[in-house]
Amino acid sequence: MHKIVALWAIPRSTSTAFEWMMRQRGDLECLHEPFGEAWYQGEAPLWHRYQPGAVTTPGLTLESVWDDIQARAEKGPVFLKDFPHYISHMWTPEFLANFTHAFLIRDPAKTITSMHDKWPDIHEGEVGFPDQRALFDLLWVLNGSAPPVIDSDDLLDKPEEVTQAFCEGVGIDYMPEALSWEPGGDPSEHSWWDGGSFHANLARSTGLTRQKRKYIDIDQSPERVQQVYRRMIPHYQRLYEHRVVV
Repeated sequence: MHKIVALWAIPRSTSTAFEWMMRQRGDLECLHEPFGEAWYQGEAPLWHRYQPGAVTTPGLTLESVWDDIQARAEKGPVFLKDFPHYISHMWTPEFLANFTHAFLIRDPAKTITSMHDKWPDIHEGEVGFPDQRALFDLLWVLNGSAPPVIDSDDLLDKPEEVTQAFCEGVGIDYMPEALSWEPGGDPSEHSWWDGGSFHANLARSTGLTRQKRKYIDIDQSPERVQQVYRRMIPHYQRLYEHRVVV
């Protein structure tokens, strides 16, 4: 089986922009949250806000997704971007050994406020930070070293340097030409959630380019958002301590 590079992210972390950059390379088959599709829209959805009558797909399960990923990896190398909380019950050493792991983190003040803006009824179990930290710690124990971690703000501050560090960390070639693309792409072709409405800005973009950091005043957010933030920030800080610094 060929290499399977897994980028374990959390929602609203610029992870789809990173995935879009990986698609420009042309040397990896890229998958958009394949486990997430089964978690949200499989034949037996696991997400916390599921209501009878919501979209489901007969035959789509976490197990069928994993079978499909392995079949693709038999043909060539694969890159997937996904969220650890979708498959926390599948984290056996044997399963995890199939991947080359990396992590993408982002300040929860930014991710949680963005999620709440899109989904005012968001459930804390969909935020993802505790599972991301748990997987990071588990892989460190299993492998004896920390997997590479990149921070979204660092990525947008220094896209070339951070992307190169990521490539070195997972053992693939760095291709600087993949960091830019023509505007007007259609990320919805690869998004299974509501036609890709979360990715409208990406469709207008021209690449991973240097951007000024944006700061969020979490104290101006609804109290419920602030409560979730207080519970998530320690998990983010754990990974932030071990991020790639360029």
